[in-house]
Amino acid sequence: MSRILHNRMRASLKKSTQWTVVDKRAVAFSVWTGRSVLLHKPIDTSHVQRRRYGMLVARAVRGVLKIRYLLLGGAVGGGMTLNKKYSEWKDGLPDMGWLNELLPDNDKWDQFTTTLIEAKEKISDQLQIGVPLTLSVQIDPRLRDMGIARASELREWLSQRYEDAVAAAAVTNSSSLEQPAKIVNNLQSKPQPVAQRSIDDNSSYEKRVHVLQEEVLALQARYQRELQRLEQENRELRQQNMLLRQGRQPSTRKMKRSLIDMYSAVLDELSGWDAGETDRLPRVVVVGDQSAGKTSVLEMIAQARIFPRGAGEMCTRAPVKVTLSEGPYHVAQFRDSAREFDLNKESDLADLRKEVELRMRNSVRGGRTVSSEVISMAVKGPGLHRMVLVDLPGVISTQTVDMASDTRDAIKQMTMKYMDNPNAIILCIQDGSVDAERSNVTDLVSSCDPSGKRTIFVLTKVDLAEENLANPNRIRRILEGKLFPMKALGYYAVVTGRSRKDDSIQNIREYEERFFRSSKLFKDGLVTPSQVTTRNLSLAVADCFWRMVRASVEQQADAFKAMRFNLETEWKNTFPRQRELDRDELFERARAELLDQSAELSAVAANVWELRLQHALWQAAAERVFGNIYLPAAATAHADVDKFNTAVDIKLREWAEAELPTTSIRAGREALREEFTDLMSRAQDSDPVYEPVKKEAVEEALRRHQWEDRAQDVLRVLQLNALQDRCVSSRQDWDAAVTLMDSAVKERLDLVNKELKDLTGPGLKERWLYWQASSDEQARRGEVRGELERLGVARPALAYDEVVAVRDNLRRRGIDVDNDYIRETWKPVYLRNFLLRAQTRARDCRKSFYLYSQQNGNGKECCEVVMFWRVQQTLRTTANALRQQIGNREANRLDRELREVLDEMAADPELKKKLLSGRRVELAEELKRVRQVQEKLEEFIEALNKEK
Repeated sequence: MSRILHNRMRASLKKSTQWTVVDKRAVAFSVWTGRSVLLHKPIDTSHVQRRRYGMLVARAVRGVLKIRYLLLGGAVGGGMTLNKKYSEWKDGLPDMGWLNELLPDNDKWDQFTTTLIEAKEKISDQLQIGVPLTLSVQIDPRLRDMGIARASELREWLSQRYEDAVAAAAVTNSSSLEQPAKIVNNLQSKPQPVAQRSIDDNSSYEKRVHVLQEEVLALQARYQRELQRLEQENRELRQQNMLLRQGRQPSTRKMKRSLIDMYSAVLDELSGWDAGETDRLPRVVVVGDQSAGKTSVLEMIAQARIFPRGAGEMCTRAPVKVTLSEGPYHVAQFRDSAREFDLNKESDLADLRKEVELRMRNSVRGGRTVSSEVISMAVKGPGLHRMVLVDLPGVISTQTVDMASDTRDAIKQMTMKYMDNPNAIILCIQDGSVDAERSNVTDLVSSCDPSGKRTIFVLTKVDLAEENLANPNRIRRILEGKLFPMKALGYYAVVTGRSRKDDSIQNIREYEERFFRSSKLFKDGLVTPSQVTTRNLSLAVADCFWRMVRASVEQQADAFKAMRFNLETEWKNTFPRQRELDRDELFERARAELLDQSAELSAVAANVWELRLQHALWQAAAERVFGNIYLPAAATAHADVDKFNTAVDIKLREWAEAELPTTSIRAGREALREEFTDLMSRAQDSDPVYEPVKKEAVEEALRRHQWEDRAQDVLRVLQLNALQDRCVSSRQDWDAAVTLMDSAVKERLDLVNKELKDLTGPGLKERWLYWQASSDEQARRGEVRGELERLGVARPALAYDEVVAVRDNLRRRGIDVDNDYIRETWKPVYLRNFLLRAQTRARDCRKSFYLYSQQNGNGKECCEVVMFWRVQQTLRTTANALRQQIGNREANRLDRELREVLDEMAADPELKKKLLSGRRVELAEELKRVRQVQEKLEEFIEALNKEK
């Protein structure tokens, strides 16, 4: 009954729920369509529409009011936050008032900018008038050091000010952090208008601070850029210095050079190279007798005392080429050196003179007194006339005992070689204080330039001549060219000193001018003013030099062009498919190929190394094992196995402790050499022209290579441990030991048979087939040998009775020999018989491994095989250790030593010339030089034509 009531209640509740849903849907439909679902009639919805519009208006008004409140609240909160942040920033800002006192005003800044622009224009003008630039922009070291010091001071000053500002800001921030609540309360208590007035009051101060900050940052950036430029220049200079120390030329920037520097570069290319008839470029050749004043005249022209002085002995021992050019500073520099000598400093002058003297002494080798090697020097300075002068050793008439026997002829030949150049200007120096009849150089000059079209005569020491000569007409005749049998373009009289070493060039020049103003030569009108003083002489020589250069340089360029064409034609016909590689390029290719092969040592397989090392070890130890261990032990034991084993143990240990480690190291070095040689021989496409370089480098590196000292101690321990093992564990090891013994015995047996053949003569086969006969001595040895073999003794030494028996038997056959003769013959006979028996025992022992293994290695049979196995096992262990040492350390050490050897060879041009030779190399070298000379000549001619 209860179940029935429950079901009815559920059904009624479900029905009511369904009707409720239907009613809601009906109402919604009626509202949207205007019709009743239940009655199917239209309904009135006007009041519903009015209510909807009201709700929309109310919502819009509420949104507008909400936006206003948000904007107002954001503005208030943002203003308070901005005021707080500004106050914190203003409190932490350092005091910048000190800049007003330090920074210059606008007029001073404009003046500083104008000065910089004028300095830039002056530097550009100086560069255009002929200041040579080779490595980089030539900056005076004093100005550069001063600029670097000043920049360092400014950088330290700015850094200190910045640190002070940061410290002040940190103090301010720390004090502000101590009172955070107070700052917040102050901001909250201030109304908005007060904060705005505070910002307005501080706006001018803020703008000023910003302007000062920008100026400081701009100033700091400017000095930072200057410091970076100076640091970059210093890095380049250090890099160039390192390259010069390594013997390599740094890469030069393409910069404008003066005419005289370009011309001097051409002469530098020709120096040290025998160009034959092609080298006809003009140069001023300074010649004269010894102590005539050649060097002093050159120093007066260069306006500096740059050459060493000799107290009555020869000073100039080699040609010195001096290139004079105009420049802002008076400096000197050698062609192959980066150092500049300041000629205004006495310390630099002393260093320069020492360097010249050192180079001269280094140039004379092999007991010679003079040398033909040219010392090249460049001198720059204000007022110097551009020219190239070559100072030659003075001509002598008598040789002293401390000179080489060919000194006089060598000086004469050198002087004639330079003067024979038809375009050379001869500056003939004659001492005016000595008799004209003692002159040696005037005859040489007259023979080379009989017409005098390129000779300038200079009479030195005129002050002494005026004092010593009673007749002043003699000087007039000399300067008119009527006394010496030679002609010249001009005749000049100079005074180059007062025999004082401490006189400066300026003092000498002032003395020279005073002398000629007060001299009788002027007063009497014997000479014209243009014929005196080194100033006029320098001007005349420079003018003559450049006239000769302009007249002949294009012709010389054509000669080098023709020479280049001939050489290129010869190369194409002789080596049509090969590149033109000079010595340096060939050496670099050899270096690269050799280093690649050196790197391949680490890639050699382990089994290849061990086989090679084992072979090298046995070759080094075979004689010791056979001659000092095996044969003595066998001779001492004489079929006593225990005695043989004891002797072998003792001798093997002595060998391992004393000689075996050192022998192993030598074998390792030999194996390393053989492997390196095989790698070079297996190289593909290797040029045979530089094979001598590779061989020489490898040999030198191996000679220098020393194995590590601790390697011997390691090898000694391993070898002693390996020799203690007497048990052959495998049939393979047993067979290898038998093979080693058999091959060693056979090799020694061949040597003994050869020795017996030399003693006893050819055998029956050789006598019948090759018609060979024995000498009397060989026949006697043969009879003794036959008698000894019939004796049947197996001992290494014969008893006295046995020797007497053999001697008596020989006497009966008419052969008279003594006892020593018999014993001497017995040694190779016994050794041959012993080796034959040993070879038989080795072959028999090849089948005895089973018996040996059954006895657990304690058997006494085949003890000789066991001894050879112990030696073989020791050599295998040694080979393995050596292979590891080579792979881990020795190959890398050898590679480093090889690199050092190659670097030394690269810096030795004589060695490269010796190793890289042949017509191919010589032709490539000539082509390289001719091209360089031609290119530099064309560049010089182009610049010369522009100057015209």
